[in-house]
Amino acid sequence: MCVKATTLIDFGTWVLIIGPSDSDTDEMGYAMSRLEIESDLCDAGKGYYGVGSSSSSSHRSSERLGDLDHEISQVTKLKSCPHERFSRQVPGRHQLPVSTVRMLAGRESNFSGRGGRFSSADRCHILSRYLPVKGPWLVDQMDSRAYVSQFSTDGSLFIAGFQGSHIRIYNVEKGWKVQKDILAKSLRWTVTDTSLSPDQRNLVYASMSPIVHIVDVGSGTAESHANVTEIHDGLDFSSEEDGGYSFGIFSVKFSTDGRELVAGSSDDSIYVYDLEANRVSLRTVAHTSDVNTVCFADESGHLILSGGDDNLCKVWDRRCFIGRDKPAGVLVGHLEGVTFIDSRGDGRYFISNGKDQTIKLWDIRKMSSTVPARNEVHRNYEWDYRWMDYPSEARDLKHPYDQSVSTYKGHSVLRTLIRCYFSPAHSTGQKYIYTGSNDSSVYIYDLESGDKAAVLKHHSSPVRDCNWHPHYPTLISSSWDGDLVKWEFPGSGEPPIMSKKRVRRRHFYY
Repeated sequence: MCVKATTLIDFGTWVLIIGPSDSDTDEMGYAMSRLEIESDLCDAGKGYYGVGSSSSSSHRSSERLGDLDHEISQVTKLKSCPHERFSRQVPGRHQLPVSTVRMLAGRESNFSGRGGRFSSADRCHILSRYLPVKGPWLVDQMDSRAYVSQFSTDGSLFIAGFQGSHIRIYNVEKGWKVQKDILAKSLRWTVTDTSLSPDQRNLVYASMSPIVHIVDVGSGTAESHANVTEIHDGLDFSSEEDGGYSFGIFSVKFSTDGRELVAGSSDDSIYVYDLEANRVSLRTVAHTSDVNTVCFADESGHLILSGGDDNLCKVWDRRCFIGRDKPAGVLVGHLEGVTFIDSRGDGRYFISNGKDQTIKLWDIRKMSSTVPARNEVHRNYEWDYRWMDYPSEARDLKHPYDQSVSTYKGHSVLRTLIRCYFSPAHSTGQKYIYTGSNDSSVYIYDLESGDKAAVLKHHSSPVRDCNWHPHYPTLISSSWDGDLVKWEFPGSGEPPIMSKKRVRRRHFYY
């Protein structure tokens, strides 16, 4: 008779179960199936190469690591590296990563001096290995393209916006039940963006119209048909100065205090809308082409980041507008338009997705006060990302004044404004970057090395948006094929209880 041991690791928000299971030989397994191998490698002082890597790729990663800004590298390590006593092999030498088994033993022995508890960095060191690569499981399936998919800040709700006028809010904690089904009002083309207020009471949605609508999420009405079952108040971003010209809103975000909205539009402008005063409090012509993406750089709401089809990322400081339409700084490096920006939340670092098929990592402190006189890179080809493949001769081009900290390649940004994000701070220490892709996949990159940590393949159309749960190893991908699917790393190896049927059409490549 063989006795099988099982270990429970309680991280406060979820429990990781470690023990022998059939998933040890599952081709989809990543960290869990390799737990014992990791332990042996670490104990023997051997290298560890992560997901789908090899010794050669590890060597390439170490070479590229020197190119990454030293500070962002150190900040990432501080957020996701364990206490030095966990990693100490012999006096003066440290071995990373540290196996989960060793960290559990160290915690029991109170190596870190925290009374037998893991620090946030210890927790991230363990959880960041358990990538959401198992699955997918079907969450929902619609007959129209999915454009937006976002978790709420606490992860209890999930919002998905579709081209066919539907916006659905799912209750994650109640088996992904549809809590509210919203039929959008006066929709032009598609739902371009949505944003949930910090208190989760209100949702705003935008389309190719200057009017953004706001919906009461907390009402008891499950079916929210605009001005039929509920009132969808319209927030008008236009003015008499527009002379009747109608523009569209590509991006809209709530401020951290929920009092303002920031929006980017097709009339090259950034808008700030004061919800208490019910009016536009600020408009600035920010770019020389469409403003595809905007967001706040940190919780203060003072810094706004924007990206446009003029290939530029700009920083706006509302405390010191020196002149009208003048940014605090400009960051140059993309060869084509910027489709999305995500802030690290520290007021310093952010990433951007570009139509030049790259993600770039930026440090705001490296920005210039003006755009270089010769910003445009000469090209001898005609190209439109909406219906053409990216020219092969353009893939090796580099901007002569590139101010980015690091560049990530491998995914495809075509046909639509594909989004990218930092992985969650709570569970991974933001050590990964992930993005949708025109090739129907989700790509997860290691922030430091630039290597592909994982590629999730299931969809049959472009993945415009995807989102990682703020606490759990769960990622939702949404596609133009109408599917919302869930990728997880369940510690037990069993399908999660909240899931619907398993999607059979799946492929995964390391």
